[in-house]
Amino acid sequence: MKTRNQTALIVSTLLLAAAGAAQADHHMVPSAVMVPDGNVVMMNTLAMGLITYECMEKKDAPGAYAWTFKIPHAYLFDSNNNQIGRYYGSPKGATWESNDGSKVIGKQLAVTPNTHTVGSIPLQLVQQNGYEGNGAMNNVTYIQRLATAGGTAPAKACAAANAGTKEIVSYQANYILWMAK
Repeated sequence: MKTRNQTALIVSTLLLAAAGAAQADHHMVPSAVMVPDGNVVMMNTLAMGLITYECMEKKDAPGAYAWTFKIPHAYLFDSNNNQIGRYYGSPKGATWESNDGSKVIGKQLAVTPNTHTVGSIPLQLVQQNGYEGNGAMNNVTYIQRLATAGGTAPAKACAAANAGTKEIVSYQANYILWMAK
């Protein structure tokens, strides 16, 4: 158990170091996911979580199957490795929730491939589309997903024989929350 805890600490430290480096290179963000002028960074977070995929028949190609993104869930950490909230999919949309119970619901504006880390979910720009509760999330205007690692659909085959099968993959990303100046 001690070795597992030490390994988790080392991995966590490396992930936070990588997150810090990614945030330092923020000026290198692709234009597709740039936040409009008039906004400032409110909070930098590191997300570590899981994405569920399901093997499903393609709606536009009967008889063809593909892994379909179903639902994400991640914990959000600050630069001191303190859990400060979580991110998840809900019927209302992508949701970032602070430990104080406040939430911001987002609407995707743009995605672009992560060309620096093969096998990673795309970078993303999200605009606030509603709030719930009062607290830290009430001033968020935009959210960027940067420095992604992992999270892509499973490599195993998806076909009629395993339709309905769900697979869970891990991912990490920096979620940068912005507010109006």
